[in-house]
Amino acid sequence: MKVPFLDLRSINSELRHEMIQAFEKVLDSGWYVLGEELLAFEQEFASYCESKYCAGVANGLDALHLILRAYGIGPGDEVIVPSNTFIATWLAVSHAGAKPVPVEPIEATYNIDPALIERAITSRTRAIIPVHLYGQPANMDSINDIAKRHGLKVIEDAAQAHGARYKGRRVGSLGDAAAFSFYPGKNLGALGDGGAVTTNDESLYQRICELRNYGSKVKYYHRVQGFNSRLDELQAALLRVKLRRLDEWNARRSKIAQQYLEKLGGIREIILPHVPVWAEPVWHLFVVRVPYRKKIIEAMEHAGIGCLVHYPVSPHLQPAYSDLGFSQGDFPIAERLQQEVVSLPMGATLDIAQVDRVISVFRSFRK
Repeated sequence: MKVPFLDLRSINSELRHEMIQAFEKVLDSGWYVLGEELLAFEQEFASYCESKYCAGVANGLDALHLILRAYGIGPGDEVIVPSNTFIATWLAVSHAGAKPVPVEPIEATYNIDPALIERAITSRTRAIIPVHLYGQPANMDSINDIAKRHGLKVIEDAAQAHGARYKGRRVGSLGDAAAFSFYPGKNLGALGDGGAVTTNDESLYQRICELRNYGSKVKYYHRVQGFNSRLDELQAALLRVKLRRLDEWNARRSKIAQQYLEKLGGIREIILPHVPVWAEPVWHLFVVRVPYRKKIIEAMEHAGIGCLVHYPVSPHLQPAYSDLGFSQGDFPIAERLQQEVVSLPMGATLDIAQVDRVISVFRSFRK
């Protein structure tokens, strides 16, 4: 039995008829950028995230970057980021001209450790970007308390957490602003790149809308130097179709996660995901830790099971950030995780037999 890591064709085929209708509606409209489909999606996604405003942009990296720009964060400023995250979190800070300042994660949850944030704050710190990694929310109350004491902005990186809840509240409404990605593999994925900013701050929303459209609110009149970063009408229309199924798909992911948690428990040397009582993750990824990762991945691949590593090299050790002067050992928790994490197959269309197959191969593995 083949078990793909992620099967995008099957999830899209569930909605094939509705998506074709959405495509034809956009095709026949003759309007393909900043039109009615985008406006409708923005309203629907803002409501879903329990936020007042949503601005669709080109991708998740742009969503983070434009928030920083809109807040006037740039050269000479510092932004606190997790040491354990996808590099896009750091890149957004760098693109704004600011400096990313990494903070280690809580080892059990993989998310940024609030207890370590305060010691990283300096007179140049302007914002904190907590990442809801793998679809599990960070400890937002603690982070918001720290930010309030120091006058900092809190920008959620919610690229992997569409629909997740923290103490009953949706991510995307837990800080000053939030950035989402609609990359095809996300829980809410487009058929190409896409992103969005959600916020309750009207002035920020207006600035994002201006920045994404060449710095213009009125055509051919440009108040600031902006960018071309707009979620197009077709992707917005397709996302509207998918958004109606997102909670159902997330519920399926949760059932798969529970199956993994129940049947992989007790295996020596495997560390399963830990979920705090206040968190409702959406299981964008199901990540375990094993000291013999290379061998288990080889065994899975031999059995026709797809596995991936998220992420093999922490940002501070990437050549792209060699200028910051970090070395091996500077962030030992992130480095340890990068040596041990492996992501098992996860998706709303995996069936029980496929999940049982993954569990069977894992349990029968011998080093």
